[in-house]
Amino acid sequence: MKHMIWLLVLALTSHFALAADYAREQKWADEVVPGVVVGDPVYLEQADGHKFLTLFTPVKDARAALVIVHGMGLNPDWGLIGALRSQLPDHGYTTLSIQMPVLANDAKGTDYPTTFPEAVQRLSLAVDFLKAKGYTKIGLVSHSMGSRMSGVYMNGKPDAAIKTWVAIGMSDSSAYRGVHVPVLDLYGENDLPAVLKSARARKAALQGKADSRQVMVAHADHFFNDMDGKLVDVVAKYLDQRF
Repeated sequence: MKHMIWLLVLALTSHFALAADYAREQKWADEVVPGVVVGDPVYLEQADGHKFLTLFTPVKDARAALVIVHGMGLNPDWGLIGALRSQLPDHGYTTLSIQMPVLANDAKGTDYPTTFPEAVQRLSLAVDFLKAKGYTKIGLVSHSMGSRMSGVYMNGKPDAAIKTWVAIGMSDSSAYRGVHVPVLDLYGENDLPAVLKSARARKAALQGKADSRQVMVAHADHFFNDMDGKLVDVVAKYLDQRF
């Protein structure tokens, strides 16, 4: 009996240890919000009452609206995500960059699937927000772990308003199998090993999907360091063909 109780305690401890770290989210928000120059902070509320940060940058007569999804443990204005959310409006796209669930700083990528259900909920809320603003054409632009999270959403029951998906730095070779909108699989020549290793399988998964393609950017690493302009240009050109 004591053994069973101990196993239960371990299971519950493990569960809560891998729950989304809302305190860390708040620290990100406290750091990001004061420095926002482009766009406005907007908080969306989950079913459990938790409010998460988004950065909303509307464009008059926008071609479409885009949900921007960051990678593991980061925030909606970090690095290449900040470049995409702030520069794609110059190409005619409204952007909504959203805070995804984060775990403790020492969490590994293998820990993150526990956050995927909440990630899917946040993506749904982001799409609902944009639809409420009158947008009927919406694209998804994701990076790294955010692409894996987006893959779960896109393989479930994504909103019909989602017309295309740009997945950057995707490592899951099976992520596109159940997706029924055009996909751009985008990665760097010097990307992470897991991304490079699965590139051929990801490309094969896009075969037969209309207007889908894979693009490798020469000299780019996983985070497109010092290549923000090139990244935004490639993404915008693909989106322009979809919207």
